[in-house]
Amino acid sequence: METDDYSTDAGTGMVSVKLLCLFDLIYSTRSVTRAGEQMGQSQPTVSNWLGRLRKQLGDELFVRTVDGMQPTPRATELIVPVREALSALRRVAAPEPAFEPASATRRFRICMTDASHITLLPQLLAHVRAVAPGIVLEAARIDEQTGPALQSGQADLAIGLVPWLESGFFQQVLYPQDWVCLVNAKHPRVNGKRMGLREYRAEAHVGISGGTGVQLLEAALQRHRVVRRILLELPGFLGLAAIVSTTDLIATVPRQIGETLARTTGLSVFDCPVPVPPFTVKQHWHARYNQDPANRWLRGLCEHLFARDMRKAR
Repeated sequence: METDDYSTDAGTGMVSVKLLCLFDLIYSTRSVTRAGEQMGQSQPTVSNWLGRLRKQLGDELFVRTVDGMQPTPRATELIVPVREALSALRRVAAPEPAFEPASATRRFRICMTDASHITLLPQLLAHVRAVAPGIVLEAARIDEQTGPALQSGQADLAIGLVPWLESGFFQQVLYPQDWVCLVNAKHPRVNGKRMGLREYRAEAHVGISGGTGVQLLEAALQRHRVVRRILLELPGFLGLAAIVSTTDLIATVPRQIGETLARTTGLSVFDCPVPVPPFTVKQHWHARYNQDPANRWLRGLCEHLFARDMRKAR
């Protein structure tokens, strides 16, 4: 028995896709036989479909003449909207075009901490400029609006510790983070290859109030009954290297920002003597954009640049 894989509810008056295709082919070829051959259907089946199409549209549509199947005025009236409908359906069914970074012109908005401005953003920017010169990067804050921004498409990616992103979001681990102490290389009292808890308690500190990991640090200090003598508090990492390199203050920071600042400014890094729980830096994106070619390219680039580098480092 003949089956209609494309049929719709007859009560709606909708014409099935296969009947629209048949209409278009008969109009083009002026032949029921050639239309059937192109659709891979037998003559009886195509004749049956044409009969159903005529009944549904209330018109003969095509009349047999010595010059083939000639369209009626109704068929001529319908051919343009039929072809527009078929073209729209083909566009819907077509594979999504690949993202071509070399020719793309768009803006990516990435939510990150100011530490990532120092540790991740320069490398990401350099790579994007080399392979995708038409792309603009915008760095945004990680805050309570990060989730809604990712969901709406106002932001493409969030990189960092964002534990409040739950259902509806994907995440990928990029690298682990533990904690270190950043000190002046010429610090008068901190010497050797480690800093003990006694030195840590005795020295003056610069506190960083910003960053999504600060609560882990504060909870660990409280749990181990360590009270720091903070002489300066900063909202973020901007200016931290200049402060530490010109004073005897100690900064307790995630390892990546500490080691990055140490390499670029000649500071010293010690393992933190207080057991602070480590955390993982992840990239986060919303499920709406999981299959988006541009978003997938950006995520793949971040994985290539940052996850690979940390594997090498370990």
